[in-house]
Amino acid sequence: MQLTAKLVQLLPLQTGNGKNGEWKKQDVIVETDGQYPKKVCISIWGDKINTSLLQVGRSLTFSFDVESREYNGRWYTDVKAWKVEAGAAAGTAAAPVEDDVHNTTFSSSDDDLPF
Repeated sequence: MQLTAKLVQLLPLQTGNGKNGEWKKQDVIVETDGQYPKKVCISIWGDKINTSLLQVGRSLTFSFDVESREYNGRWYTDVKAWKVEAGAAAGTAAAPVEDDVHNTTFSSSDDDLPF
């Protein structure tokens, strides 16, 4: 899936050691364009973290996967970016979001629906 949105917040860089060695994770908060903007937390792992691209206010295009997992009877969902690129210039329309599961394309429109 893909999303173009404005970076609104960088959360602290997280690092640690696991069974496969050292790891690092950067969570970012982005906000979509449109009549009903949404905020999304996206995780960027390892060498995909490009600090020169990650500037608050910048439009970025994220290619990502969504994954849910169960722990102690509760479900948790992660949005994990596998590619981050500079987005469209300010004032241009956001790229459509592709839904690979149903092979449909969603894009912003001028209808009055709240969802």
